[in-house]
Amino acid sequence: MRRAARLRRAAVLLAAAGWLAAGCTSTPVVRHASPPVAAKPPAPAGPLADLDRALRAHGHEDESAFQLLNTNADGLRLRLALVDAAQSSLDLQYYFWWDDDSGGLLMKHVVDAANRGVRVRVILDDLTTVLREQGPPKVRDWAAGALNAHPNIEIRLFNAWQERSLLARGTEFIAHADQMNQRMHNKLMVADNRAAIVGGRNIGDEYFGLAAEFNFRDLDVLGIGPVAVQASAVFDRFWNSSWVTPVDELNLGATRKDLAAAAPRVRQELAAAPALQAFPLDPDRAALARLVAASHPGSSRILTDLPAEDGLRHRMAPAIRALIAGAQREVLITNAYLIPDGALIQILRELTQRGVVVRILTNSLASQDVAAVNSHYKQWRAPLLAAGVELYEMRADPAIQATVVDTPPVRSKFTGLHSKALVIDRHTAFIGSMNLDPRSSSLNTEMGVLIQSGAAAAELAAVMELEMQPQNSWRVQADAKGHLSWSDATETVTRQPARGFAQRFADAFFMLFPADLY
Repeated sequence: MRRAARLRRAAVLLAAAGWLAAGCTSTPVVRHASPPVAAKPPAPAGPLADLDRALRAHGHEDESAFQLLNTNADGLRLRLALVDAAQSSLDLQYYFWWDDDSGGLLMKHVVDAANRGVRVRVILDDLTTVLREQGPPKVRDWAAGALNAHPNIEIRLFNAWQERSLLARGTEFIAHADQMNQRMHNKLMVADNRAAIVGGRNIGDEYFGLAAEFNFRDLDVLGIGPVAVQASAVFDRFWNSSWVTPVDELNLGATRKDLAAAAPRVRQELAAAPALQAFPLDPDRAALARLVAASHPGSSRILTDLPAEDGLRHRMAPAIRALIAGAQREVLITNAYLIPDGALIQILRELTQRGVVVRILTNSLASQDVAAVNSHYKQWRAPLLAAGVELYEMRADPAIQATVVDTPPVRSKFTGLHSKALVIDRHTAFIGSMNLDPRSSSLNTEMGVLIQSGAAAAELAAVMELEMQPQNSWRVQADAKGHLSWSDATETVTRQPARGFAQRFADAFFMLFPADLY
């Protein structure tokens, strides 16, 4: 089981522990306020400033230019390109950032940027500091402490454990389950307040097509222009909230000397990594101009949940439902972890009854990296079909695996869907971090970008429709008696596709837990 699966499983098990221990305490978690710090203004000069001005010269001054990061390889290349181009500031906000090949390479470029004077701010969810790639869970605080010791890098942890040992964390979680189960699922990079990447990818090999076990099919969008300022405002709300703890306050024990001492070893390991040979080890300031070739102008709005002193403001779920309900002709939905409810089913039924075409792609059990989600999704297949929805489930071996998912020379064992995207009436596009499940609706913070652009929406729709084709997905249908079947390019089966007995067993086992844990 790869780390992403273990991470979601860890969140589920922590939630389950909190559910079992409900009522143990009502004492709130102590949080500490830090002096507010704002994003730097858009950099007046540099590659991103020049690109911003050039793109807006061909469009409207109040619009941004958007490019879909469709392939996993481009997801990493564009991030490296933004970091290399930054002259003034980098703001990065991620659910997790693994210390694997891609995570190490991107962080090496971030440190290079800090060395040339770029101010770097990083927000990470503290849940992932207890996981590592192999072996038992282990606190990974050393790297955060060493990086934070750099004078131009500051790291803050969302909803941090005040005691850093594994045992103390477990005790704190049981004592404060309601608060500690609230996690930050956002994915955001802002460079020079001129360019931003928003979407579903965390920082780790499986999101960039570099993992041998499995890789995700995922999506991000690069926006250059006003959307960066909009995204920076969201970052600042989190950065200045009492929900984040500066690493300085946690006494993690590493120093800048530790960071400098590790640099040669890191460089040597990255240079020797076979999967990274197509990616630059050192800054490549020309990469952005080569890669940003086909962008689409459009207006934008960042949708986000927000931290507050008395809790989290969950705004994403109602905003997404209102967006879907307002469709006039067509709704395309790609969502990796789908556990709907009666209210969403009713919205979809009302849409199809007035002639709106609704098509949804999600994971099959076979492509699912966490069988527990399928345990509570599968009961909604029949209601979705009865509501008039066209339902598709990703194959574990889609044709797009070779061209979009895996990054050569890697060839992974299977593909899992991780995208979260919407297209409404071929004019409105949404790409973000939010799953249509209870955890995203009421536990995690989520964010995404809403783009008004016929060209951008058309490109995203074409990508989503390709994924729904039989060579990539199963079409789920019900006969007159309500019996389900799955059809792809070669066969029709009447039992949900799976990769083996272990998946089917886990699918049954996790039905024992409440759906709202997921």
